[in-house]
Amino acid sequence: MASRRSAGLLLYRLRGGSPEVLLVHPGGPFWARKDLGAWTLPKGEPAPGEEPLEAARREFREETGFSPEGPFLPLPPVRQRGGKEVLAWAVAGDVDPSALRSITFSLEWPPRSGRRAEFPEVDRAAWFGIEAARERILPGQAPLLDELLRVLGPGR
Repeated sequence: MASRRSAGLLLYRLRGGSPEVLLVHPGGPFWARKDLGAWTLPKGEPAPGEEPLEAARREFREETGFSPEGPFLPLPPVRQRGGKEVLAWAVAGDVDPSALRSITFSLEWPPRSGRRAEFPEVDRAAWFGIEAARERILPGQAPLLDELLRVLGPGR
């Protein structure tokens, strides 16, 4: 059985010569009270026949409302604890997290209530320095931060 794949963009900017990354917090009731180890890069599964980079760009736009232009620097894939492979590209850019606009999803809530509620896929975004990002990002995605530093070169 093939494992699932997600594709995403790791948006970064340099502040005082040090990189910061934009992470997003998943929306919905499951993630509402989780912070450390819960944040992620905007990502999602490619549609059938969709190229992973195009899926990453689409997912970023759907989850944040922003559309980075590139160039897109491929990072080595990582595998999350549940087995999902994450393909990621680093891209430089600067956005205002307070302008976040996320698509929504529908979920029966509370469970077994028969009522459906709408929740944003992403409920907030924020810029983090690498060490703060390391505390907040899902553990399986943390190696992407090291790869970003490698791509950016010494002293970053």
